[in-house]
Amino acid sequence: MASQQPGHGGFSNPQTLQILSNLLSQRGPSALPYSEDVKWLIRQHLLSLTDTFPSLQPKTAMFTHNDGRSVNLLQAEGTVPMPYQSVTYNIPVIIWLMELYPRHPPCVYVNPTRDMIIKRPHPHVNPSGFVSIPYLQNWIYPSSNLVDLARNLSHYFALDPPLYSRRLTSNSNLNVNPNGNSVVSPNTINPSFSGSVNSPSTARPSIPPRSYPQSPYMGSGRIMPPSSQRVATEDPGEVYRRNAINKLVEAIHGDISALKKTREGEVDGLFNAQAVLRQREEQLDKGLKEMQEEKERLEQKLQVVLMNADVLEGWLRENESKMAKLGKVDVDEVFEPYDPLSKQMLESTAADLAIEDVVYSLDKAVQEGVIPFDQYLKNVRLLSREQFFHRATAAKVRAAQMQAQVSSMASRLSQYVG
Repeated sequence: MASQQPGHGGFSNPQTLQILSNLLSQRGPSALPYSEDVKWLIRQHLLSLTDTFPSLQPKTAMFTHNDGRSVNLLQAEGTVPMPYQSVTYNIPVIIWLMELYPRHPPCVYVNPTRDMIIKRPHPHVNPSGFVSIPYLQNWIYPSSNLVDLARNLSHYFALDPPLYSRRLTSNSNLNVNPNGNSVVSPNTINPSFSGSVNSPSTARPSIPPRSYPQSPYMGSGRIMPPSSQRVATEDPGEVYRRNAINKLVEAIHGDISALKKTREGEVDGLFNAQAVLRQREEQLDKGLKEMQEEKERLEQKLQVVLMNADVLEGWLRENESKMAKLGKVDVDEVFEPYDPLSKQMLESTAADLAIEDVVYSLDKAVQEGVIPFDQYLKNVRLLSREQFFHRATAAKVRAAQMQAQVSSMASRLSQYVG
């Protein structure tokens, strides 16, 4: 089936256009529960639907969910044409646009009149009238639309009519309604159903079509005669007046159509600008929130720094007087070893590190050519031997310290156990 793009149908009824614009532009408690970024698309879907299927007219009504919630939603109520056995019937339906439309499919219900019943069983319509066809099950946003939905409903209803007329009387003949569609009399029985002719419950697959008057304005710009009994000779003045009215109406329709396209383009631009502004607003809010969080973190760090500065200033004030009393202090005498082993370890480690620095200086000197290479080797050999003795002494002292520590721990443990 051919797909029709939203908003590119025939000329939209200005009244329908105004009604949809008013409904979708409402704000506050009376606003319809649709997302702002899709309201323009919903409007275009409904306008395309009414252009292609004038029998389906949009309006609002209260929809009650299975959990008891009631919400005011848009719906398209009317009939969908159904060709059956070379006769076109009209199936009454209601297409509900749910809260998440058009990202989710609408809900479609067959709306039988008092003299109609729903066929049981039916592959696409349950006894409550709820319709389930593949197009609804495979709904894809944003390509799916209401026009293609209505065409699919017509197609699947033609394969298996969902409604049948009740048998009311037994003395009726085949009639033809004014718009040319055949209406099967209540005495007609579909061969696919079994039952007695005189049984009042016998059903037939005939749906009396609703009559929708055609527009009096045709492509030629002339008004079609209302009946075959129109007088052949008419007043020339009346004909001129009627033709002038037709031309004026066509000109007005053309101006309205051009104005409609211009305004639709402007509204599309405004909606796009609105989406961009909202995106920028979200980015600014996010950036502002991050800056506020960073400000709080920096304020906390500043408080910690100020506290540490106060502590250091207090320590300096306490120790300045002590330093003045002590006078000049030798850095090497500030720290004293705990015991003889610690003193020996300190001396061995200091000598080892000092020799390491001397060897490093000799390496730099020989690279720069300050000392000859043979003298470098002689000095390195002597320093290495001395460094070896210091490191060996440090290793022995470390072993003695470990042994003393183990002995101390064992003594304490024995005292604890005893």
